Amino acid sequence: MVSIILFAPLFGALIAGFGWRIISIRGAQWVTTGLLFLACFLSWIVFLTHGPETQHIELLRWIESGSLSTSWGIRLDRLTSIMLIVVTTVSALVHLYSFGYMAHDENFKDGEESYRARFFAYLSFFTFTMLMLVTSDNLVQMFFGWEGVGVASYLLIGFYYRKPSANAAAMKAFIVNRVGDFGFALGIFGLFYLTDSIQFDDVFAAAPTLAETQITFLWTEWNAANLLAFLLFVGAMGKSAQLILHTWLPDAMEGPTPVSALIHAATMVTAGVFLVCRMSPLMEYAPQAMVFVTFLGATTAFFAATVGLVQNDIKRVIAYSTCSQLGYMFVAAGVGVYSVAMFHLFTHAFFKAMLFLGAGSVIHGMHHEQDMRNYGGLRKKLPYTFWAMMIGTLAITGVGIPLTHIGFAGFLSKDAVIESAWAGTAGGYAFWMLVVAALFTSFYSWRLIFLTFFGEARGDKHTHDHAHESPKVMLIPLGVLALGAVFSGMVWYGSFFGSHDRVNAFFGIPAHHAEADAGHGEEAGDHGETAAADSHGDEAATDDHSETAAADSHGEDVAHAATGMAPEGAIFMHPDNHVMDEAHHAPTWVKVSPFIAMVIGLLTALWFYIWNPSMPARVADANRPLYLFLLNKWYFDEIYAFIFIRPAMWIGKFFWKKGDGNVIDGGINGLAMGIIPFFTRLAGRAQSGYIFTYAFAMVIGIAVFVTWMTMTGGAE
Repeated sequence: MVSIILFAPLFGALIAGFGWRIISIRGAQWVTTGLLFLACFLSWIVFLTHGPETQHIELLRWIESGSLSTSWGIRLDRLTSIMLIVVTTVSALVHLYSFGYMAHDENFKDGEESYRARFFAYLSFFTFTMLMLVTSDNLVQMFFGWEGVGVASYLLIGFYYRKPSANAAAMKAFIVNRVGDFGFALGIFGLFYLTDSIQFDDVFAAAPTLAETQITFLWTEWNAANLLAFLLFVGAMGKSAQLILHTWLPDAMEGPTPVSALIHAATMVTAGVFLVCRMSPLMEYAPQAMVFVTFLGATTAFFAATVGLVQNDIKRVIAYSTCSQLGYMFVAAGVGVYSVAMFHLFTHAFFKAMLFLGAGSVIHGMHHEQDMRNYGGLRKKLPYTFWAMMIGTLAITGVGIPLTHIGFAGFLSKDAVIESAWAGTAGGYAFWMLVVAALFTSFYSWRLIFLTFFGEARGDKHTHDHAHESPKVMLIPLGVLALGAVFSGMVWYGSFFGSHDRVNAFFGIPAHHAEADAGHGEEAGDHGETAAADSHGDEAATDDHSETAAADSHGEDVAHAATGMAPEGAIFMHPDNHVMDEAHHAPTWVKVSPFIAMVIGLLTALWFYIWNPSMPARVADANRPLYLFLLNKWYFDEIYAFIFIRPAMWIGKFFWKKGDGNVIDGGINGLAMGIIPFFTRLAGRAQSGYIFTYAFAMVIGIAVFVTWMTMTGGAE
């Protein structure tokens, strides 16, 4: 079954890409979409029926070279099954949505219909490579899928190849990701060098040893676990658009909107988060690297949220929102609560894909107008799209009933991340950055809704008069994703962030302390636990419970290290990692802080865009330098252009003009047109036509030869 899930998109891509002339363009669309829905259906069966155990499925032998023995196989555990439903569900719905969105694409000439089959082939190829990544059982196979995703994203971002901006965006995404992938490759090399294996189980088993190993890198001694974890995270930084390597993500909006939903909302950009969670047995022994992960994730969440405040392109607002939410996921992973990182990844896939597809529906209805300043009053023209985007906004801003498990998906998963950040950093930098980012997220999300669907119509009157709702084939995916945006958090909250035993059971982590936990309330760590319930006696019981769990877990961990076995479970939490337990017992003010931030952002957006629409312009004029700073994305592109791009272009121009033009071309031309003709003329003078001249040359030659023979004796 898992093999069908993996290869169905590949078959669809091959059929659509090379056989569309036989089955027709519409046939190619139906084949690719049908195979994706088959993969999606089977993925949900796997997720709901497969237990938490880890299963290894070998498909074929792959690379055999010296001690490197690599299989192409599938690692099926809870992490894999989560990613299977995320990837296949979003991809299947994007395929269906694309039927309507690409039906009358204005970027291609009349009669040039083959691009549709190519588009669906690219979508399916991307899905296959992403599935290759998430099902991999070793680092080489993961890297193969990792690079395949990069190729597919390059093809999809630059799909409108006649647009120079689309070509530039595709190249930018490809090059920036290669920077991150270089770090990822170094991490793989380092792990193979130190463990003589690239199999996950072997690497995981060697993690305690790596934590005690020193390695020389760049003429400096490093702790091996910290260095290798950092190098792997560099790869994640590029793929998941974290600060420094984030600049490609907003520009990637040049691709068709379905591409934005598929790649840059729910699947490819989450590959970095998946990598960190997959490598948790190594990450748990690299505390310094994880501090960096936490810091960079929190900084990215704040940075992207600030930029999203002032963007006017509807897709770019959502793109920066994605960048910010990825920062949340990395903070959760950085403090060691990997289940919460996966929880937010899971819920985010539904509401962010819905927001992107909803934005595409608006763009489609407004005849490809993307500037929100030219929208307004569209809720009556696009009622279904309006309600879909309202649900997505309620989910991403975190609307719910405080101190309960009742709320939209983002309410539960985002609050879990913020509580984990408070516990993991003792209420430090990451916690406050995420709370402020939550406020900004609420503001720019409601700003998008108010500018698009409320107020008076702005911009071109003809466009507004002819605005229309999208066809059903585009609205059905929005409805399906809305179900996930509403219910996914409430349904699976306990599995990702409930009691420790429940999370352990869900991810296949051995229950070390079942006896110690007897009588300790299954929901001791409930999200809705009030301050009154946190009595001194309960805290003492929890402390005893944690100490017992730590002692038992420590014993098993020592056993794993001694026997060289990989720890069980889809994720691993070190015996000293009690962040989840501490997050459950966070003070009430910590638990309600995201809700308060959401309300402040909502009220500010209402003030600015509903009650007093003149406020935004006045605030922007009063804070012009700050406004321009945010509008220009903190000037990262300009800084990179000054530091990297201009010097590279100057060096290239120097080698082109001086090296290639003067040295290489000049050298060849000088040899062919100067030196050779010169010696040719000299040789021509010797050809006098007189016999005595030739006889004299022969005599001189014989004299030289006899002299040489006399002096050397004829020996070598």
